[in-house]
Amino acid sequence: MKQRIITALILAPLAIAGVFFLPLKFFMLFCAAVFLLASKEWGGFVSKKPSSLVLYLFALLLGATLLFIPVEQIWLNGTVNPLLTNGLTLAAAWWCLSLVMVVTYPKTASIWKDNKIIKSLFGLFTLIPFFWGMVLLRSVNIDHDFYYGAELLMFVFLLVWAADTGAYFCGKKFGKHKLAANVSPGKTIEGFLGGMMSSMVVAFIASVFFVIPAEKMVFFFIAAFVTNIVSALGDLSESIFKREAGLKDSGNLLPGHGGILDRIDSLTAAVPVFAVLYLIWLN
Repeated sequence: MKQRIITALILAPLAIAGVFFLPLKFFMLFCAAVFLLASKEWGGFVSKKPSSLVLYLFALLLGATLLFIPVEQIWLNGTVNPLLTNGLTLAAAWWCLSLVMVVTYPKTASIWKDNKIIKSLFGLFTLIPFFWGMVLLRSVNIDHDFYYGAELLMFVFLLVWAADTGAYFCGKKFGKHKLAANVSPGKTIEGFLGGMMSSMVVAFIASVFFVIPAEKMVFFFIAAFVTNIVSALGDLSESIFKREAGLKDSGNLLPGHGGILDRIDSLTAAVPVFAVLYLIWLN
């Protein structure tokens, strides 16, 4: 636990500083570094034999998306590039499929667990939208208010962190009924509800901070609610891949925490889904 706390105290300020103070192009490089580290770990889900093939493939495909959507074309005449909008919408559809996988696990695992191509596609559907969701949210209104997008992104982070913290303490004290026993036996319905309550407190505070118009207030809380649910799905989804790969953690890069994927699993779902909801309802 001591090692875990020390790592968190070092990484959290660095991540927050990167979100708030890096210019957009450097922020994209920061997100790309996280993407590459996560891609390397995803390779462990695809094959038990160490290989950099998945890393190279994921890097190549991320580079291809950057060619189609350069930083200067993320926004076109005040609206998001249609390629980015459509891509993030497809990512939301992927998380619907992921929900089916979690609910039906382990029965449906036989369809994909021995197929490296399918598992690689699952990784691409998880990590590339995460990269673009981070970049898009950070870029919102950046020419008029440099910190606005950073505040949006931090709101999503706080939603997820509050949900994780609330779920941990409520689950530990009140947890009796398993949330997804076949996927992650330690998670409980009581913990999930505790996490939901914690994240709604964050959403209420954020609604005051962002001065959400009254006509959009309901949509704001719905967006926060859905983001909270899908963040739990991101965690459970990664647990499935770790279980099928026979891994306790996705890696050992972060002392006391495991790998990069272990830290961003909830965010890989929460960030792109919130980005889509923001585009539809709140922008």
